[in-house]
Amino acid sequence: MDATVRQFPNSTASDASVERPSREEAEAAVRVLLRWIGDDPDREGLVDTPSRVVRAYEEIFGGYRIDPAEALGRTFEDVAGYNDVVLVKDIDFHSHCEHHMVPIVGKAHVAYLPHDKVLGLSKIARVVDIFGRRLQTQEAMTQQIADTIKDSLKPRGVAVMLEAEHMCMSMRGIRTRGSKTLTTAFLGAFRDDPVAQTRFLTMVYDRR
Repeated sequence: MDATVRQFPNSTASDASVERPSREEAEAAVRVLLRWIGDDPDREGLVDTPSRVVRAYEEIFGGYRIDPAEALGRTFEDVAGYNDVVLVKDIDFHSHCEHHMVPIVGKAHVAYLPHDKVLGLSKIARVVDIFGRRLQTQEAMTQQIADTIKDSLKPRGVAVMLEAEHMCMSMRGIRTRGSKTLTTAFLGAFRDDPVAQTRFLTMVYDRR
C-alpha cells in the first residue's frame, strides 16, 4: 500500500510531501541492485535479502516519521533558579551520508543556557537520534539539532558539536580510515560570547 512521508521542520528532505513507493516496489528495487552488483537475488543466501533491507531501512531511516520538536516533549520550570550551562556530551549517533548512503558514526555534544525552563536530558539525545536517522550531511545535522532546541526551548544560547567518521571517506575514495570531521553550531549567547564558546569546548574535552 502506498504511503506518504510526513515532513517536519528542519527535515533534510524537500518541504513538499514525498510520495513513497509500496513495500513491494522497494523490495523489487533491492533485487535490481543485487543483480547490478553481479549477484543472484534468487540464490538461497539472498532470497530474503530484499525484505530484510526494507525492514532495516524502516528502522535506520525512521527519523523521517518523527517530529523532533514534538520529541522534545515536556519542559520543566521548577529549576531552583539554575541558569548555568546544561551539557549532554558523548551522545553516540549513527547516520548515513546523503551523497553515498553509507554510514556516518560519531558523537554529539549538546549544550544550552536555560532562560526559564529546562529539558529532560534524554530528550536531547532523542533529538540527535531523530536527525541521525535521516540521510544527512554532518553540517546540516549540526545546525538542525541546534535550531530545534532553540525553537522549542527558547534558551539564552545553544551549542552543538558533532565529531564523526564518514564511511564514504573510510571505505571508498581516499580511504582515510579513522579520520574525524568536526562541526559546530553556536546560537545566542554561545555565538556572541567567545568566553561561553571556550567554556563549552573546555567542558566537552574535559574527559575526567
